[in-house]
Parts: sequence; structure tokens; C-alpha cells
Amino acid sequence: MDDTRTIPADSALPGWLSGLPLGWQPYAMLARWDRPVGIWLLYLPCLIGLAFQRLITGVYVFDLVWAILFLLGAVAMRGAGCTWNDITDRNFDASVSRTALRPLPSGAVTLKQAYYFLGAQLLIGFTVWLLLPLDAKFVALLSIPLVVAYPYMKRVTWWPQAWLGLTFNWGVLVGAAVASHVSFPVIVLYAGLILWTIAYDTIYALQDREDDALIGVRSTARLFGKRAVLISFCFHLGAAALIALAAAMNEAGRIGALTALLFLAHGVWQSVRLKSSREQAALAVFKSNVWAGALVAFGFALSAMAPEPTQSSLFADHELVPDGPPSTMSLPFGFEMKHARPSPSESGETWFASAALRALKREGVIGPDEGAPSAP
Repeated sequence: MDDTRTIPADSALPGWLSGLPLGWQPYAMLARWDRPVGIWLLYLPCLIGLAFQRLITGVYVFDLVWAILFLLGAVAMRGAGCTWNDITDRNFDASVSRTALRPLPSGAVTLKQAYYFLGAQLLIGFTVWLLLPLDAKFVALLSIPLVVAYPYMKRVTWWPQAWLGLTFNWGVLVGAAVASHVSFPVIVLYAGLILWTIAYDTIYALQDREDDALIGVRSTARLFGKRAVLISFCFHLGAAALIALAAAMNEAGRIGALTALLFLAHGVWQSVRLKSSREQAALAVFKSNVWAGALVAFGFALSAMAPEPTQSSLFADHELVPDGPPSTMSLPFGFEMKHARPSPSESGETWFASAALRALKREGVIGPDEGAPSAP
């Protein structure tokens, strides 16, 4: 085969892809291993969910094992999802210039071979699933209908990006279930990440608007038209607000608030970059969302490792002083001064004066009346 014919022009790792044996190249393209951005965007929500629930319990060393398993699962299931997407979209892909060289429409892989490869990836994903806790197993299984239905959404709705958000961010629920359970703050966080996915996948779809219009494929990029950049930023804004709300509900503290602010700042940068390039930088801006997701995962993990002391009020609490004179007073170097109960005649004297006068009277240093105040 001619490498220049089989390697797509928009491959993120063309050198790595061309270095593989010729028989492996079509399968690597089918699973999008030469485009690792999708793997990261599927993997990061798992880490975010795990780190988010660790805000309550703190980080465990064994979490490194979960992180590795999540990565293996993300590579396998993202590859399986892309393979399934190419199987269902093989006729559409043949009509779009950017996707015409994919393995199925180009004939590099037969439909039967694609199904075999899909099964092999699902087997790896199933192995990872077996190692999850029981609650996480049930949560992970619920994502299967979302994965199966996603390729058809672009044919029946203008919002396939929203369905992708439901699917790609399901890992946040799995990560939370591995750490403890799926709480209401986790649901709020999941909703925020769905808005984020709508934003970045709208940006990704800007590349295909013309081809999608010709073949009848629907997308939010087509739906929003000339306002696509502005509306995608609005989704970034909503995502940042929900991430901040979830962080506050889980007591992420100042680090959680700063994480949400930096995430929003990255969304602002994306919009400015798209407008200044007249949407020509859509692919580069889309890829930068890996850093946005990594920022959220790192921020929550850092907050879990460095929890802030609980503060019940914005103001300092009043010091509570017990009623009556104290019985003892601590002195430097471990010494302590005891205070005997004053007699009725000494009840008006200060603590220090009464203690000193009694000591002097006991030692005979002063007479009984020498320390009394003189009459006016």
C-alpha cells in the first residue's frame, strides 16, 4: 500500500501511524489511536469523578491502580465506540472529504474484519469492567444504550453533541461510584461536563458544516450558524458555573473555586482564538480542551490532598470565657498559678492583686492592713 494514500491528512500522529506495519495501520485508524484527544476526553471524566468524591475521604495510594484501569478502559471503549461509529457511518464517511480515507469507506478493512476488531476491543473493556467494584459495574452497564445509540443521533436530532456529552462524560459517574457513591453533587458535576462537551464538540463540528449540509447530517454547529462561537462560549460559561456549584457542595474550598475560574478562563481563550482565526483554528481549539479537563481533574485532586479547615462563619468566633474567676493560670515553662477562693472582703479585688496580696500576707511581708486602699 502507498502510505501517502492510506494515512489521512488530518491524522494527529502521521509519523507514528506510518511506522506501524501496513496490516496494523487500518485498525489503528479505525480505533483512532492516531488521534489520542478522544481518549483523553473519555478518560479525564473518570479521573474527575474519582477526585471529586475523594474531596470527602482524601486520596488513597490505591487510586493509582484505578487511574491505570480507567486509562485501559478508555482506550478500549473509545476505540470500540469509534469502530462502531465507522460501521454505522461508512456510507456517510464516503461522502465527506475529511473522512473518505477512513478504513471502511476506503476498503482497507472489510465490514467483517471491523466487527471482529470491535469484539476484541469490547473484550478488553469487559476485562476492566470485571475489576470494578459492584456499584461501579452497575453504573458502567447503564452507559451501553448511550454508546449504541450515539451514531444515529446526527440523523434524528440537531443536538447530537448533547448525546455525546451524556455518553463521553458517563465516566464521571463511574469514577464517583468507584470512590464511594453517586451523590447529588456528582450529578451536578455531570451536568456541567455535558455542557462542556456540547461546547467543544460544537467547535469540532465547525470543520464539517459544509459537508454535513450537503449530506443531511445535523449538528449544533449547523444549528447555531454564525453564532456558533458565541453560543459555545455560553455553554462553557454554564459548565464553569455548574462545576463551581458542585465543588462548593462537596466543600472543595478555595482550590475548587480557583479550578472553576481557570476552566472559565480557558473557555474565554478558546472563543477569542476562534474569532480571531475566523474559525480556522477549530481543530486546534478543540484539542486544547484536553488541558481544560486536566485542569479540573488536577484541581479536585489537589483540593482532596490539601483540604482546608472547616470555617463556620466569615467572622472570627467569640472566645467563650467561663463564669466566675479562673481557678488556675498557666505560666511559661510549665508553671501554673493557682487561685484560692477569695474571702468576702476580697471579692472586689482583681485576680492578680488578690493572689499577690494573699501570698504576701501569708509570708508576713506586709501587715494585714498595708495593702488596703486608703480612704479618700
